[in-house]
Amino acid sequence: QVQLVESGGGLVQAGGSLRLACAASGRTFSSYSMGWFRQAPGKEREFVAAITLRRVSTYYADSVKGRFTISRDNAKNTVYLQMNSLKPEDTAVYHCVADQTWERIVVGGTPSYWGQGTQVTVSS
Repeated sequence: QVQLVESGGGLVQAGGSLRLACAASGRTFSSYSMGWFRQAPGKEREFVAAITLRRVSTYYADSVKGRFTISRDNAKNTVYLQMNSLKPEDTAVYHCVADQTWERIVVGGTPSYWGQGTQVTVSS
């Protein structure tokens, strides 16, 4: 069982930056691939970024590539999402996810574990 708690959301002007953090419970954090999804009001949930369990690979949605960076610190059981050059269309609730199968995060399906989410609002 993995519990995920996000932090770092807030209100920022367009062009600004935020860093989200996701703290995971459990002793097997390093055996999970981690990722971020987001959901804006009235829109479908969408994949944002993922990182495999040994930081071998990272994956990004086209809409955030070059602006967002995902990283993880296995010693701290934490995954981060650095968001730069934010745009109003990045406004959403951002959820941290975990799964032992990275394909469920990146390719499709539903990751096994979800955090409650943190609100990111980008003003124009």
